[in-house]
Amino acid sequence: MTLTIGPLRAEPGQKTRGSLPADLGPTTVEVPLILVNGSRPGPRVVITGGVHGGEFIGVDAATRLAGLLEPDDVAGQLVICPVANPPAVYGGRLNISPLDGVNINRVFPGDPNGGPTDRMAAWLFETVVNGADAYVDLHSGGIDQHLLDFVGYRLTSDEELDAKIKGMAYAVGYERVIVRPVPDGGNSHAAANRQGIPAILVETGQLGDRDPATARRLLDGLHRLLHHLGVIEAPQDLAPVTARPREWVWTGDVVSPAAGLWYPDAITGDVVTEGQTIGHIIDPADGAEHKIAATATGKIIYGMNGLTVRPGTELAAIAVPHD
Repeated sequence: MTLTIGPLRAEPGQKTRGSLPADLGPTTVEVPLILVNGSRPGPRVVITGGVHGGEFIGVDAATRLAGLLEPDDVAGQLVICPVANPPAVYGGRLNISPLDGVNINRVFPGDPNGGPTDRMAAWLFETVVNGADAYVDLHSGGIDQHLLDFVGYRLTSDEELDAKIKGMAYAVGYERVIVRPVPDGGNSHAAANRQGIPAILVETGQLGDRDPATARRLLDGLHRLLHHLGVIEAPQDLAPVTARPREWVWTGDVVSPAAGLWYPDAITGDVVTEGQTIGHIIDPADGAEHKIAATATGKIIYGMNGLTVRPGTELAAIAVPHD
C-alpha cells in the first residue's frame, strides 16, 4: 500500500524524504518528514521528536533512526518527524513557542482555528498522527532541566488499548515506567490515546544533552520497541537492559509562585518528603525569599536547573514506585 502524507509518497519498498508546510496563521513553517514504506506488510508507526525546543536527543535520535532504517528492514510503515514544532525548536529552545508563549504539549490535539501553537498541534494530529497503529513522542530534559530517563503512559477505559500501550512502554527497556490513571490533558500521547491510538512518551537525557552515547541509549530503546511492534527483526547489537522495568506513579509537582532566581536544595534523583524545603526563590530587586516545599513524598524525577524562573515554572516533579 502506498504511504501518502500530503504530496509526499512512498511506494512499498521505498523511502521518501521531504517537508510539508504548516499554516500557523501569522506564519507558515516547514515540517520535515521521512516516510519508510516497508517491503512487507505491518503496522504504521509514527515517531515525533522536537515537540519542545531545547530537547535535542529526540531530534537527534529520530534523525539517526530515519537514516539507519531502509525499507527492506521494515514490515509496515514508519513516519518519522524529527522536528515536530519548528517555532519552538529553531526559535525558542524552550518548551514554549516564541510565537505565542504556549506549550504545545498542553494543547493536543489542538485547534485548526486557534493560535499558532494550537494550529501546530492540530496540523500534527491531522497530517501525521491520524491513522497510526502506534505513536511514540520523544522528549528529554531541556537546556535547563535535570531528568532521569523514563517512559510515560496513560490508562484508558479500554482494556485492549491499555494492554497495547503498556506493552509498548515496557518494550523500550527503561528502568522507570511512569503511569497516569487517565488520558486527560493536552499531552500528545494522551490525546492520541483518546482517539484510540496506542501511544507513549519517552524521556531521555537532560540539560540539552546531545552526546552520541545518550542518543544511542534512545535508539536502542526505539529498536526494542519497533521489534515489539513487529516492524523490525530482533536487533543484534543493542546494549543489554541493565534493570528490569519498574512501574512508578506521579505523586506531585512543584511550581514557582513568583518570578526570581531559583536555588535548589534538593535535586533530581533525591528522595524528599512532603513539606520538606527543596529550595528557595530570591527576588533580585528586593532580596525577598520564597521558601519552596515539596508537595508530596517521593523521588524527584525531573527538576529545574535554570537560575531564572517565572510564576508557574515547574521546579520539580515527584514520583514513587507503584509497588
